[in-house]
Amino acid sequence: MKKYQNARGTVDLLPNEIGKWQTIRKLIDDMCFVYGYKEIQTPMFEDTGVFKREHDTSDMVTKEMYTFSKNGVDSLTLRPEGTAGVVRSFVQHKMYGNQELPAKLYYVGPMFRYERPQKGRQRQFHQFGVENIGLKSPLVDAETIALGYSVVKALGLSHVKVLINTLGDETSRKNYDIALREHFKEEQHNLCSDCKRRYEVNPLRILDCKIDHEKESIKHAPKMDDYLTEESKQYFNEVKQALDALDIPYEVEPSLVRGLDYYTHTVFEVVSTHPESGAQATIFGGGRYDGMVEYFGGPSLSGVGFAIGMERLLILAEAEQVDLNKHVEADVYVMSLGEVGNVPLVVTSQLRANGYYTEYNIEPRSLKAQFKSVDRFKAKVVVIVGQDELKEHKVSVKDIASQKQLQCDIDELIHYVDHFFEECHEGCQCGKE
Repeated sequence: MKKYQNARGTVDLLPNEIGKWQTIRKLIDDMCFVYGYKEIQTPMFEDTGVFKREHDTSDMVTKEMYTFSKNGVDSLTLRPEGTAGVVRSFVQHKMYGNQELPAKLYYVGPMFRYERPQKGRQRQFHQFGVENIGLKSPLVDAETIALGYSVVKALGLSHVKVLINTLGDETSRKNYDIALREHFKEEQHNLCSDCKRRYEVNPLRILDCKIDHEKESIKHAPKMDDYLTEESKQYFNEVKQALDALDIPYEVEPSLVRGLDYYTHTVFEVVSTHPESGAQATIFGGGRYDGMVEYFGGPSLSGVGFAIGMERLLILAEAEQVDLNKHVEADVYVMSLGEVGNVPLVVTSQLRANGYYTEYNIEPRSLKAQFKSVDRFKAKVVVIVGQDELKEHKVSVKDIASQKQLQCDIDELIHYVDHFFEECHEGCQCGKE
């Protein structure tokens, strides 16, 4: 018989590991709430045109997408990133017309890219991302960076650095594009095959090459600063001023261009400076994008966003010895002594219906063995269902911390358990001091 295993580039999230993910997810939900972001969920696959836009030379589009056909006609792609699907949904549902802008949206879910699996980089991975769509403002750029930075710091990561750059407006990009083409014109033969293609379509992407980045032609390439319009310079200065006001430390990194072609003006990354981060140093990255809303048929609106790899967060948290394990302990354990029929199951069901995480004894076992289960589940209260007590329609309730034990009518059990988890009020009859 064939033994099946998870596909290469995917991992199983086991019960003893899922608590870490839940901890991060709760932090994300809480932080997005205070920043006024609302969750959006888009399909895991879209029409290929959503992601493969004209003149896009990114590795994600040209090499890494999982694309398939439906009935041999329509081309569909598993989402490799979140921004395009969110913007498509924003336009399709005319969210620009039924709410105050900017629309502040966030998502958490799996993405898919075909690349060589390695630590922190799988073919199915998970991202948390935000999209702030509708207003073009340096303040919004700074606030978006602050949200991601706040999540990272609240998680407990301390070895972090913020890198920022600007790609300027359309005029700046055109001027810079001409300068780069002229600079690399005589160096094309020394570039990798991908960069030769990038030279023809988008030479800016050559600066982001992982193969050629140490070559002198790239190190001495023209700098974007020299081709920025005055408007673009002013915009970037205001972003920096806003980050200063928020007391967020940053460094300007002129070579930062990010990996996707739709960015304009502000781009940023937050990276780990921990010595164990290695090749997985980037915690999250993003930037401002113009033209994407229009591409999907909407009005001329700008957006800014970022995405954080959840797996990357877990690796860096482990490197910095941040404990993300969610230790779930039982509230109540229901024990059974003798032939008591379905009563333990009924009692457990009642406790669960009232919000108590409850486990119960199923098979006949000694009192000693059952108390070992109490210890394993770290239950705070024990309910003992015994033959003798049942004759009087009663059960025993024991508080583990104080070792105080009493009997109560089964119909009043919830009332007594409630008081074992609360401070007793004056005149309470539960017996707890």
